Amino acid sequence: MAKVIVHIDLNAFFATAEEIRDSSLIDKPIIVGSDGRKGIVSTASYAARKFGVRSGMPTFQAKRLCPHVIIMPVDFRYYGLLSREFFAFVYKYTKNIEKASVDECYADMSEALRDVSDVVGYFKDMQQKLLHKTGLKCSIGVGPTKFLAKMASDMKKPMGVTILRRRDIPKLLHPLPIKDFYGIGRKTAPRLESIGIKTIGDLAKRIDDEDADLHSILGKFFYVIKDWVNGRGSDEIDVEPWDPKSIGNSSTFMHDTNDFVEIKDMISSLSKEVSERAKADRKKGTTVQLVIKDTEFKTINRSITFKEPTNDYDVIFDRGLSLLERHYKGQLIRLVGITLQNLIDPRDLVIQMTLFDYHKHEEASETKLLINELNRKLKKPMLIRASEVERGGSKNEN
Repeated sequence: MAKVIVHIDLNAFFATAEEIRDSSLIDKPIIVGSDGRKGIVSTASYAARKFGVRSGMPTFQAKRLCPHVIIMPVDFRYYGLLSREFFAFVYKYTKNIEKASVDECYADMSEALRDVSDVVGYFKDMQQKLLHKTGLKCSIGVGPTKFLAKMASDMKKPMGVTILRRRDIPKLLHPLPIKDFYGIGRKTAPRLESIGIKTIGDLAKRIDDEDADLHSILGKFFYVIKDWVNGRGSDEIDVEPWDPKSIGNSSTFMHDTNDFVEIKDMISSLSKEVSERAKADRKKGTTVQLVIKDTEFKTINRSITFKEPTNDYDVIFDRGLSLLERHYKGQLIRLVGITLQNLIDPRDLVIQMTLFDYHKHEEASETKLLINELNRKLKKPMLIRASEVERGGSKNEN
């Protein structure tokens, strides 16, 4: 018997989060991202999308499309809190959850829906309860595979519920434009359109005919898509906690550049974003990677690894800048990226002191306890450690 796989996707998550924090923003065109010449739209509210604004668009372009758009800075720590609240809510319905990102998940609801006669009503009620409890809106897709559930959740936004069974594929999936096919990127879609594949139905027919042109364009992904478009594919939910191995940000320059100061400023901005995201996710890493893409789309990846895990902006920026200074040869580039890799949760770290450090720590603690006890008896903070006098003197001298 087919499983019931559900894809739950928060609608315009970052923008909705800002509306929750400030109700005066509700129904107004807002974007979450950075302003200025190098700014990029991270998320756009649905009011902004009506003007053609979309994620990944340069901020200056969004402002041209919608001159009265409101720009909000990214706050990953706040979004992380709301994300955890969202997943805690979904866990009340089923434990069989696979986190796909901070604002979406797959869930196996086969058991939970066993005795439910009105599936759409069940999920409508779920949406309303999430909205009432958290202020977050979501779209829900239901299907026998993860791919069909994902496609279904994209069909009605915001606050839609769509069921996409295998028998519904010709009616609901085939008429959609090829660019809406999950897994086919913005670069591949135009190539498919150039050989006459305008809709998912066109793709399904050509792929079943083992079209040679499709083989050439899709490569090893050909048979994965063939399964997906015919209602096959994975229905397995990975219930392991979603735990990214890296956190990265990249940005394309408005114009090709070899201006070292401009590139350095971009690395600084990206390092700050990576630091904020890592802190929001409670992650630290031991490797910083620099990515440079030149005007001929040649990509240079360089990284540096260190012993002490960090999510500190200064450290990330310093390592990224040192990689730039060492490996950048002055060519024109179009994109730069910074990634923090080999992530760990600091709470999982086991700090092992040497015997010397342990005794030093114990002695310092005992001394501090003794001084605190004497000060309490004297009823005045008259005594401090010599090391604290030294630190105080240094501060005064500076």
